[in-house]
Amino acid sequence: MSSKSLVSIIINNYNYEKFVKKAIDSALSQTYDNIEVIVVDDGSTDNSKDLIQQYDSRVKTIFKENGGQASALNAGFFASQGDIIIFLDSDDYLFDNAVEEVMEHWRDDLSKLHYRLGVVDSENNSLDYTYPRNAKLAIGDVYKTLLSKTTYATVPTSGNAISRKALTEIFPIPEDDFKLAADNYLTTLVPFYGSVASIETALAGYRIHQNNRWVSATFDEGKLGKYVQHDLLRDRLLIEKAEQFGYEMPKDFELRFFGRLWSRLASLRLNFSNHPIPSDNRLNLTFSGLISLWKYSDLTPLRRAIYSVWFVWVGIMPLSLARPAVIWLFSPQARPKLLKMMVSN
Repeated sequence: MSSKSLVSIIINNYNYEKFVKKAIDSALSQTYDNIEVIVVDDGSTDNSKDLIQQYDSRVKTIFKENGGQASALNAGFFASQGDIIIFLDSDDYLFDNAVEEVMEHWRDDLSKLHYRLGVVDSENNSLDYTYPRNAKLAIGDVYKTLLSKTTYATVPTSGNAISRKALTEIFPIPEDDFKLAADNYLTTLVPFYGSVASIETALAGYRIHQNNRWVSATFDEGKLGKYVQHDLLRDRLLIEKAEQFGYEMPKDFELRFFGRLWSRLASLRLNFSNHPIPSDNRLNLTFSGLISLWKYSDLTPLRRAIYSVWFVWVGIMPLSLARPAVIWLFSPQARPKLLKMMVSN
């Protein structure tokens, strides 16, 4: 692929008037000069439209009725022409050299290249860590990792540059299923269509703030059931793709990633009336979490021990004591300082 291949930066926005200008400016400020910038506004009711229109012909704009993130990504993709696509959430932003760095590392056999994200707050202040924490981004034939572990180390929407060839195989994204977290669809399916490469330095700002639609600065137990539902959707996608390509998944695939089990246990304890899996019970989830940690995870012994205590504590303690442990897990900012230090090691 030519070093001057066209790169499409597709910004999806919904009611982020506070942040969308930063996202657009970051796309237009790239040191790589062969780009197109497409802004899809998904029916915002704030002042976003007026801000976006100020860019005139510098960006291609799509103003549509509200339909959710998948519908916005679909609209942007089918309006794009780039050989490589970066979907940028409008509350995030690219560093000026992001596309140039991507293109220096790009290879024709890639389905995607993902890069680390520098985590910032609503005022662009660094929170002094990059995402993901404590893990290197997956590379190579990542679909094999997906089949064996049902997950891999990757980043949210704004940290991925994806080949048009791979996206053509899987678009459109199902809009009813992925009104939120449409990147789960992409990160699950894209690795089946080529190798994956990574850049272990941050090339974009990933914003944690009060109004995130999916990940927020404060804990919202109402989202726990949504986490579980999206895990179930990812499992379904993975099973269907494995069958399509003739691959086998392990019979105990539900045990292969402890993160899905702690989401289920947290949802069962704190959001019982809306928990999506009626057959779940806390003792089975606790036991399954321990098996997953010690049989399948590659965490350090210390972190396995810490998370084992978490599973047992949340599984057996009264709700009044279980709730703080769930909050500490899903809202790292709320953790006691000693626990932060222990988990980061």
